[in-house]
Amino acid sequence: MTMVEKYRKKPVVIEAIQFLDDAETISEISEFAGCDIRIDYSVNPPVLKIDTLEGTMTASPGDYVIKGVKGEFYPCKPDVFEATYEKADIAER
Repeated sequence: MTMVEKYRKKPVVIEAIQFLDDAETISEISEFAGCDIRIDYSVNPPVLKIDTLEGTMTASPGDYVIKGVKGEFYPCKPDVFEATYEKADIAER
């Protein structure tokens, strides 16, 4: 019989930036992701389109764009981000 075990998520430091619909933030996200980004203004509010390992996902204003441990990018809703992550007190390398 298999027993249910408890597991803790390993502490991993990630990089993230919050998507705000302004020119400065969009430029920062593009530089962060290392590629041109696409914003769809045909919907309200506009959405940022992110190519992820699971396909194209969208981020709404206020969502975070996270760089994963393998260099992949994906969106995260603010409430999930705040419940999962806290600021790391680590100097940039």
